[in-house]
Amino acid sequence: MGLDPGRLTDLLSDALEGTGPALLPLDPDTPPPRLARILATMRPAALRTPEGTTALADPAPTAEDVAVTIATSGSTGAPKGVELTASALTASVRASLARIGARPADPWLCLLPPAHISGLLVLVRALATGARPIHARFDPDTAMAAARRHRPHVSLVPTQLHRLLAAGADLSAFNTILLGGAAAPEGLLAAARSAGATVVTTYGMSETSGGCVYDGRPLEGVRTRLDDDGRILLAGPTLFHGYRLDPAATAAHTRTDPDGTRWFTTSDLGTLDSDGRLRVRGRLDDVINTGGHKVVAGDVAALLLDMDSVSDAVVVGRPDPEWGQRVTAVVVPADPAAPPELAEVRDHVRRHLPAYAAPRELDVRAALPLLASGKPDLVALRGAPAARD
Repeated sequence: MGLDPGRLTDLLSDALEGTGPALLPLDPDTPPPRLARILATMRPAALRTPEGTTALADPAPTAEDVAVTIATSGSTGAPKGVELTASALTASVRASLARIGARPADPWLCLLPPAHISGLLVLVRALATGARPIHARFDPDTAMAAARRHRPHVSLVPTQLHRLLAAGADLSAFNTILLGGAAAPEGLLAAARSAGATVVTTYGMSETSGGCVYDGRPLEGVRTRLDDDGRILLAGPTLFHGYRLDPAATAAHTRTDPDGTRWFTTSDLGTLDSDGRLRVRGRLDDVINTGGHKVVAGDVAALLLDMDSVSDAVVVGRPDPEWGQRVTAVVVPADPAAPPELAEVRDHVRRHLPAYAAPRELDVRAALPLLASGKPDLVALRGAPAARD
């Protein structure tokens, strides 16, 4: 936790080669109560910080081929540890590098926390190409200075890309931008490409060693299919070993076909078009039950993001005494002086979806609250609206 990036990269290299211990990277900004829960649940042998290494009580070993454990980023409840083998991580980065055409020694810029799979994979990709990763905390000026100097590949979340565009950045300074962590609005992608970016959208999670579907197409060796309820299933060499010290959770989220194919059952809903391209509609647990009707929050959010007056948006269900849950649009306006009105939002949604899917509440924010991973903090957004001046 909090180690110098170069030292962390060296430890990661040892873990991948099997010459060093398995790692559990932790964000130094983790609140102390959550840190205590992670350590109690993951049971590592020691905690290494810039101040030194502290042995911990009651450690539990990993399987011999596990190189990294990622603590899930949920903000409530007991965290789960996603155990990833060196072979899964290697399969992920090799397929990724081949898909985008990365060359040996191409530089990689890490602007995401390595405690999360998206940031960690930047380090693994750099190691795989024989390059040292470039580390920086994200802000538009720092990111663009590094881009102009190195022309690196980079992984971003949509909020970061929004901020680069708002700063007027020339995105052609990056080699490839892998964009994941949340849904990418078509308007955002179009604006980025107009600003010179080569953007590849990615879909995946810690359990699949990060993004394993690029621009709707699975990486080499990865397979996709839909369950009867529309849930996305993923298979291939990038799948995780299991949830750390929790075989019941592992069994609940994986299944094996008679031919031996092992599938991970995601929490996401999707569709496959006639060409087999995957579109992610949203999380199953984000389905809003309003007045007996089920609304997929991601479907509504995608429509809001098509509005010229909206810069960023998520849709959540908030408790309602009449409807059970009310559909709530939380939006960041494109022009803070001219935010959209609720009637405008409702009319736009009703032109594409049933009337019950139209938001009954509009919560206008200057910015969306984010988790350390860069994803919107949905738990916070399901609470009461932010106070307004």
